[in-house]
Amino acid sequence: MNPKRSRSVKLNDGHFMPVLGLGTAASEGVPKSKATEATKVAIDVGFRHIDSAYVYENEEEVGKAIREKIADGTVKREDIFYTTKLWSTFFRPELVRQALERSLKKLQLDYVDLFLIHLPIAMKPGEERLPKDASGKVILETVDLRDTWEALEKCKDAGLTKSIGVSNFNRKLLEMILNKPGLKYKPVCNQVRLCPWKLLYFLLFTPSFLISAAKVECHPYLNQSKLLEFCKSKDIVLVAYSALGTQRDPSWVDKDSPVLLEDPTLNAIAKKHNRSAAQVALRYQVQREVVVLAKSFIEKRIKENFQVFDFELTPEDMKVIDGLNKNYRYIKFAFAADHPYYPFSEEY
Repeated sequence: MNPKRSRSVKLNDGHFMPVLGLGTAASEGVPKSKATEATKVAIDVGFRHIDSAYVYENEEEVGKAIREKIADGTVKREDIFYTTKLWSTFFRPELVRQALERSLKKLQLDYVDLFLIHLPIAMKPGEERLPKDASGKVILETVDLRDTWEALEKCKDAGLTKSIGVSNFNRKLLEMILNKPGLKYKPVCNQVRLCPWKLLYFLLFTPSFLISAAKVECHPYLNQSKLLEFCKSKDIVLVAYSALGTQRDPSWVDKDSPVLLEDPTLNAIAKKHNRSAAQVALRYQVQREVVVLAKSFIEKRIKENFQVFDFELTPEDMKVIDGLNKNYRYIKFAFAADHPYYPFSEEY
């Protein structure tokens, strides 16, 4: 079997997505150059799936790394699966292509492999990534997601992206797209993540948004099994972010929250396989047929995170890890809970 295909999942439009990807969102204060370094290390290690977004403000740096690894012969463009995302200030249909073209210009690439709706909540258009009114409240608006989706379909037809999908959609929102009259392309995936570090950073200082827990993660403490089964039934791939729990920034993660990678059960399974708890957590998702994103800018961890293809968890291991589910959410922020497309009040 072609190793490239054996480590990939076939999408409903015929393209292939590598099952393990590098996440590139970074916390405040991390130099943008780190995204270049991490992406180059990841490609050298074997990663072929790179996940970023317009709102991360590092696409120039990630694009530079990809182009340099193409130039030195490590990879060809067609070997790389690159994902970017439509930010909420570009949801009006006439702005969608413009948003993608901005990313392509920063990346200096002719196309991306996957273009996602980042989260289903529109904001006021403009250059501000988080537009606020005089009182500091984020300015939201309602744009029919079906109209936004049509604009994504046009981007695919224009060859600017190979595939299109969504992120942070619940079952109800997915069904709205799937049942859309005249639907041309189904979403190929649903990436389970709420928002990037920069948005979370801003939300820290906006107490009105600290409303309820948000369903934004996928890891053994929150395994999203119902959403996964629904997506599988519709031939939509679930892509998991925060597969190792989350970064433990004390400003927005409770210091008393459980540390996933210190879980004794997870570590016992890791010891049995002579692996780390992180490798077991990633392998768990791969065996569930979930595409998993591992974010790290540390060379040793990037290398470790890729070493998940030469061992296999037993059915008993998988059952035990399933049993770790606590429906626990590390990121306890909700955003725009009164918006008609707010996705996190539903069970899944």
